[in-house]
Amino acid sequence: MTEPASPPAITRRGEARRMDRRNAILNTAQASFVEHGYAGTTMSAVAAMLGGSKGTLWNYFPSKEELFSAVLERATTTYREQLSQILDPCGALEPTLQRASIALIRKVTSPDAVALHRLITAEGRRFPEMSRIFFELAPEGTRTLLAGFLAGAMARKQLRDADPVEAARILMALIMAETHQELLMNKLCEADEAKLEREALRAVDLFLRAYGPRTKEAGGAD
Repeated sequence: MTEPASPPAITRRGEARRMDRRNAILNTAQASFVEHGYAGTTMSAVAAMLGGSKGTLWNYFPSKEELFSAVLERATTTYREQLSQILDPCGALEPTLQRASIALIRKVTSPDAVALHRLITAEGRRFPEMSRIFFELAPEGTRTLLAGFLAGAMARKQLRDADPVEAARILMALIMAETHQELLMNKLCEADEAKLEREALRAVDLFLRAYGPRTKEAGGAD
């Protein structure tokens, strides 16, 4: 005699409720981190804003560090998945880099990303663990994906041989050299979409001028 299976509909509803609750916690925590800073955000305050107990919050996130990490993880997961799809080694190099650069500049200049970056800049020295979490999930994660793609392009002779991690770092610096910096320093209130695209395309053009395959100079010495 077989045992009755657990009702799948009930299980799915329970999982959906738990995911909804988790997202509500992350929404509240992110708003608190941005408004009050890392130091000014407490687990007790987040629980109070949610209208629940600290015990319920701790069932999801045992510490403020884990809560902050989850906020960043959620903020970067969709982008990393998008970037992974864009960086198709079978596609033409320049259009692929252009699409990836446009996606990156849109991400880092979005209001949420700018607010989180300002938070890290303001409080990272006091809370090095917060800086470490941000670095691993945001710039380092993006650089790792780009470096892997660039290494493949170098192996296929689409780019000259070089350190792919350094190349990824340089490409990211070119992409984030203008509007991103102006937003962080409050020189701009919001990004202009057309300008972002121009900056991304210019960054790729400069990058390919530096890392494109070297050709033998005509009439060079033997």
